[in-house]
Amino acid sequence: MKRILFDTNAYAAFKRGDAGAAEVVRLADRIGMNAVVLGELLAGFAGGTHEERNRRELAEFLASSRVEMLPLGSETAEHYARAFQSLRRKGRPVPTNDLWIAASALEHGYAVYTHDEHFQAIEVLVTGKAPAAFLP
Repeated sequence: MKRILFDTNAYAAFKRGDAGAAEVVRLADRIGMNAVVLGELLAGFAGGTHEERNRRELAEFLASSRVEMLPLGSETAEHYARAFQSLRRKGRPVPTNDLWIAASALEHGYAVYTHDEHFQAIEVLVTGKAPAAFLP
């Protein structure tokens, strides 16, 4: 297992002590995160009762030498557009933020670690053209 982009629910599972998530973290050479996942996490923290602790733990996680913040740019937007149109033609909508997460993974060559099965509908993630989405 080389490079894994964490989806929001995968990070949450890791922080809950989920054994599968801990194993992914242990085995990954690189762990990616992007602004979309970061925004979802911070929004969840803001709505919770442990915001300060959650922010501190996230900052410690992001400070790891194996964790990389993946930028979103024009190439990410191209991957998003192609995946969006492919899903639209199939009549298989995927939440917008998850399309951005997938597009970021495609751009940077990361597999997506998620608990959301709808990532499997994003064909380029599962056809071998990019790392497959990793489901626990």
